[in-house]
Amino acid sequence: MDTCDLFSSCRKGDVGRVRYLLEQRDVEVNVRDKWDSTPLYYACLCGHEELVLYLLANGARCEANTFDGERCLYGAQSDTIRRALRDYRQVTASFRRRDLYYSFLLRLLEQGLHSDVAFVVHGRSFRAHRGILGARSTYFAHMLDTKWKGKSVVVLRHPLINPVAFGALLQYLYTGCLDVGVEHVSDCERLARQCQLWGLLGGLEAKLASKPGVCMKVLTIEPPQADCQLREDLALLADCALPSELRGDLGELPFPCDGLSSCPDVCFRVDGYDFLCHKAFFCGRSEYFRALLDDHFQESGQLAASGGLPAVALQSVSPEVFTHVLYYVYSNHTEVPPELACDVLSVADMYLLPGLKQLCGRSLAQLLDEDSVVGVWRVAKLFGLARLEDQCTKYMARVIEKLVQQEDFVEAVREEAAAVAGRQETDSIPLVDDIRFHMGSLVQTRHAMEQAAQRLHVLEELLVAIGLDC
Repeated sequence: MDTCDLFSSCRKGDVGRVRYLLEQRDVEVNVRDKWDSTPLYYACLCGHEELVLYLLANGARCEANTFDGERCLYGAQSDTIRRALRDYRQVTASFRRRDLYYSFLLRLLEQGLHSDVAFVVHGRSFRAHRGILGARSTYFAHMLDTKWKGKSVVVLRHPLINPVAFGALLQYLYTGCLDVGVEHVSDCERLARQCQLWGLLGGLEAKLASKPGVCMKVLTIEPPQADCQLREDLALLADCALPSELRGDLGELPFPCDGLSSCPDVCFRVDGYDFLCHKAFFCGRSEYFRALLDDHFQESGQLAASGGLPAVALQSVSPEVFTHVLYYVYSNHTEVPPELACDVLSVADMYLLPGLKQLCGRSLAQLLDEDSVVGVWRVAKLFGLARLEDQCTKYMARVIEKLVQQEDFVEAVREEAAAVAGRQETDSIPLVDDIRFHMGSLVQTRHAMEQAAQRLHVLEELLVAIGLDC
């Protein structure tokens, strides 16, 4: 069981195994065992400094003046661990997803994948993407559609344009973050004012004002965790990619699609609808699309009627489902309705989009009830959604008295037992082990202990009845 494996690995200090469980198996980093202990507590107690730092960097909670925080602090085996706990800065799951998205956008800028314009600033060249620049800046949108329209190379010769500052400006447009030496800050402010990037200008001024008299070498700007501006700006490219027939619910857009030249370079044809998209996003976010578009593994070699773009026909996906893929690829987010989650999940698995699979898992978790939990658990097992699988078994532990009367649950237990190769009578059954674990982890009071014992008895009776005593 992944959760038990996580606790065991934390006691051993096996950083590699913990990393696999959290990043590949999607195990919850703040899960508790029946003693109300967390993985971080065991790492602190056993003195594994590297593991403590890794857990803190991946969302382990230890706020000061809380039960978890004080317990970890007092249980820590070394002063180095105590200092790390005191310097704790909470990292949320959404922040980790944003960090991966940030890395993708930074690679897009640095590698120039499928770029369609280059800026030459005093001999230094910067490859970029018209669509991103236009979606992020009204100034760039206007210039790319007028003075720079149709140009593949734009030469900027003005003596006040510093190439270092221009590179920092592009970093901000692509990622929402900026790192620049303090000697170039004034050049960045001048460019931000010229390009009408008032948010960047305000951030630079606020950063300088917040540290008077402090000797800084590099000025860094990072948006707050809750800031969605970058995501919302790049979602405009998804708005523009939508066929006009499917735009009915978009409402008033900051950039009307007919006013923003998104400069698409590929057309995905889905059930007769043309989605005008950008290879840079689809190839950069999905190995499936990279193979489809870059390695010439094409399902169609026709030309799209719209603008003569190369068209690729996508099979086994509906326009409604592909719309969710579209918004996830561009903005790293989409609201998947529970009734559509299984369809989107299947396509996300096919297109190799693990982040979208996790969003579908969160949506499916909203469906959990006594009648659906076994079906959702099967889906979680099929698509490797470890966190959703854990949520299902936790729910099963709470309603086990009713589940043992349902044939689909009994059949699921039988299937799990049969899947254990060469199973002996005393061997464990993974599904049963998971439910037992959560029965114990729910115990907080004497009354809860009595309830857990009753539930465990009901489960044991079922196993005896179907000949799977273990």
